[in-house]
Amino acid sequence: MSESAVIVHNANGRHRVVLVCEHASAFMPKRFNNLGLSNEAVVSHIAWDPGAAVTARFLSEYLDAVLVEGAVSRLLYDCNRPPASPGAMTERSEIYDIPGNKALTVEQRQQRIDAFYTPFTDTLAEVLDNHHSEPVLVTVHSFTPVYNGVPRNLDIGMLHDTDARLANAVLGVAQGDIVNAYNIQRNEPYGPEDGVTHTLQLHGINNNLHNLMIEIRNSLITTDAECKKMAQHLGRWITDALNQLNAASGDTDSSQEPLS
Repeated sequence: MSESAVIVHNANGRHRVVLVCEHASAFMPKRFNNLGLSNEAVVSHIAWDPGAAVTARFLSEYLDAVLVEGAVSRLLYDCNRPPASPGAMTERSEIYDIPGNKALTVEQRQQRIDAFYTPFTDTLAEVLDNHHSEPVLVTVHSFTPVYNGVPRNLDIGMLHDTDARLANAVLGVAQGDIVNAYNIQRNEPYGPEDGVTHTLQLHGINNNLHNLMIEIRNSLITTDAECKKMAQHLGRWITDALNQLNAASGDTDSSQEPLS
């Protein structure tokens, strides 16, 4: 696999929504020697969000929306963290110490920022700036059902920071969906206090764009069929929520309607 920091899918997508999947890939260039981790660890959930990218791609297809993906393991650089955050190049994830991230020099940290974070965040900013209409930012993640030995009683989390407009609307639609059997909660299993809303802050809130972070239990999206089903649910909820927000604001933009 060739090395790239970011991949853009469906670059000409016509929907207002711009999708983001920061933790789409577990890929690690050979020069990093797996950061000293076992082969099992570097493909586990600590390295990426299993199922998130496939679900995001189906959602991109369903809505006809642009999708921006991170293309390397979040253990090298977590593109949902600012450079000053200890979590950007974490020294420990769940039960795993990350030897290759310990005692990094200022120069080594800057090399990773330049190689992975800057291209990713610059590309996303460019996609948003060049969008044909006022964009809506939606990021797609997955979480492990058991974390540090503690089961999580949750299927889907709808996360927000200080701007809860879209999260409120999507939660209202999803929780009122009579065919929805999912346990959906606000700001779970993480919230702003956990430092997970960097992308929403930097690219959404700072530009006064509607924004939302979606967390999906990864055991629900293990196959293409499961990912497609989840994407269809999410697509309907997002579409209905945006219609409600537009109606409330008097906006009649029809570009948010899914094409399939």
